[in-house]
Amino acid sequence: MKLTRVAAAAATAMTALALAVAGPLGLGTANADVPPDHAWIIPEPALSGANDFTCRPTAAKPNPVVLVHGLGATASENWYFLAPYLAGQGYCVFAKTYGMDPRYPSRGGLKPMNESAAELSAFVDEVLAATGARKVDIVGYSEGAIMPRWYLKFLGGAAKVDHFVGWAGPNHGTNIHGITDLRTAVPGWDGHLGQYCGSCPQFMPGSDFLTALNADDETPGTVHYTVIATKYDELVTPYQTSFLTGAENIALQDVDPANYAGHASMANDPTTFALTLKALAAHGH
Repeated sequence: MKLTRVAAAAATAMTALALAVAGPLGLGTANADVPPDHAWIIPEPALSGANDFTCRPTAAKPNPVVLVHGLGATASENWYFLAPYLAGQGYCVFAKTYGMDPRYPSRGGLKPMNESAAELSAFVDEVLAATGARKVDIVGYSEGAIMPRWYLKFLGGAAKVDHFVGWAGPNHGTNIHGITDLRTAVPGWDGHLGQYCGSCPQFMPGSDFLTALNADDETPGTVHYTVIATKYDELVTPYQTSFLTGAENIALQDVDPANYAGHASMANDPTTFALTLKALAAHGH
């Protein structure tokens, strides 16, 4: 009984930590998704540069870009800077706050990732139907760099996506703050954590979700995969866990040794943006 209480308390604490550090604080919630009065810290502005369903792709930029946020974040929090930046480059840009648990108003990414992948599938179909495009590109951040891989691999997404750019996704699990040691020491850790955050146990090394996702081909289909990681990532550790076999794997500091972006600050990092643009323009798998 004592261990059960310890496990529940630890799981609750780790869920609170995940929600607190998931994204840059004080930046928006898309008004199409969650009312601003549900924002944390300060009122959050609506996301600009995204979700104009009258936007039509051009010959130069034929693929709409779907942005997928991270754990405990929202569309506007993670894409407050990138969405208008991409729109200014001529892209049709779309973003949705997914995986919302009613117990945590205005927080996304908390449902099991296989469930969120089904939400992403429906959203991509909506974007394709509205824009008349044949395929989309996806840019994902943190959880958003993992969850879409389930869509690509198991839900037919590889036939509808041209480029997938993942920022700082713990594709092989993360040992954030020694969590794997705590997980080993506390019986029933995954079950207790899953009661508070459906996606959280799926980030653990060796989880059933990651085992299925990484079995056989880690980069299926003809999709062009790019992974961008930072050596100063404080949440995805070690940072190499992001890298995928078959992807173009890039560490920010190998491109710009003076870049000190951490996990959260990738969301407004010029080098990350430039590498993302380059990846979206790439050809071939």
